[in-house]
Amino acid sequence: MMRRKMPRGVKFVVIPILCLIVLCLVCLLVMGLWNWLMPAIFGLKAITFWQALGLLFLSKLLFTGFRGRSHRSMHWRHRMKERWERMTPEEREQFREGMRGRCGHAFDPPAETPTT
Repeated sequence: MMRRKMPRGVKFVVIPILCLIVLCLVCLLVMGLWNWLMPAIFGLKAITFWQALGLLFLSKLLFTGFRGRSHRSMHWRHRMKERWERMTPEEREQFREGMRGRCGHAFDPPAETPTT
C-alpha cells in the first residue's frame, strides 16, 4: 500500500487547527469536571471556558515551569546504558538479582520458546 504525504502548506494549516481543537476539548473537559465536582464537594463557584483555560495555563506553569519538558530522563537512560555496557556479565547478573528483589520478575531474562 502506498502512503501519500500531505503537502507542506496543508500541514501548516491543518496541524495548528487540530491543536486548537484539542486544546478546546481539554479546556471543556476541565471546565465540565470543575463545574460538576467542585461546587458539590467544596461549595466553589462554577467557572467559564476562559477561566478553565487560565487554570490549565496556571497548572502548566506550576507543574512544569517555564522551560517545558526536561530531558533528564534521556540523560539518565544514556548514563545507565553506558554503565551497563561497562559491567561484566557477573556484575550484570548481580544487578539483575538486586532489581528482582525490588521489582519482582520484571528483570528476568525472557524465557526461550521452543521452535517447532
